[in-house]
Amino acid sequence: MNADGTIENPDAPGAVLKRERVRDHILELIESQRPGDAIPSERTLCARLGVSRPTLRAAVDELVAAGLLVREHGRGMFVAPQKITQELVAREQALTVPQAAGAWTSRLLEFTTIQAGARVGRKLRLSPAAKIVYVARLRLVDGAPMAIEHLHIRADLVPGLSAQELESGDLYAHLRAHHDVHVREAVQAIEPTVVTRAEADLLDVPELSPALLFERLTSDTSGRPVEYVHSLYRGDRYRIVSRLTLGPAATAAAPSAGHHPGIPPGDFAHRDTVASTTRGDVQQGP
Repeated sequence: MNADGTIENPDAPGAVLKRERVRDHILELIESQRPGDAIPSERTLCARLGVSRPTLRAAVDELVAAGLLVREHGRGMFVAPQKITQELVAREQALTVPQAAGAWTSRLLEFTTIQAGARVGRKLRLSPAAKIVYVARLRLVDGAPMAIEHLHIRADLVPGLSAQELESGDLYAHLRAHHDVHVREAVQAIEPTVVTRAEADLLDVPELSPALLFERLTSDTSGRPVEYVHSLYRGDRYRIVSRLTLGPAATAAAPSAGHHPGIPPGDFAHRDTVASTTRGDVQQGP
């Protein structure tokens, strides 16, 4: 229920962006403090952000499940202990990323131009007041919902970017062909999490189902950040396999068409790019 007493509709226009803004605000609080520090109460955050308790609680639940926040009964919420990170990096050889199977399509959930804000602006090396294109889209494979993607793209790089470019085809191919943006490298992290009620409705899975959270920062050939993305992939339909290339191949294999887990197919399939270390395989249900 909203502050004015009305019931909040999770499918209403702007609902996805509202949840995204709440999530970003709490992440900003987490990143500005140390492990063990308290963050404001749910009531305080609801008043500060002008959102309902269910909307705020969904974001908090997600961050607790992701291991970024800790709830202590009767005491409040605290920044979780810092995670231990294992990097899969080949120092001498490039890693290859086989692509996931299936016919991938997109359904746009939100498409708007907004201010970057502190957290996204910092990632994209922009002023918090700078404009970005925010896109939320549902990714489907063979018609079945598979992932929810939240894209934050520098608006100055994509004047005239259309909804059609984001619903069909290869996003990075569109950026290259229509906006002269050539992406080259992505730094991507993957973590286990669970889905909130709103996410479960979109993905057609039960609430609190396991999921994989992909977080990616994409740069162009000059090293300039182009796009910050976080995506939620169904845990019941995805598995991650690390494939390490330890020596040169006899012949270079041509890239296959398909979809990278968390990464729309495009420039990363080219030989001169730095690829991620993960593989996503779409699992067929029973």
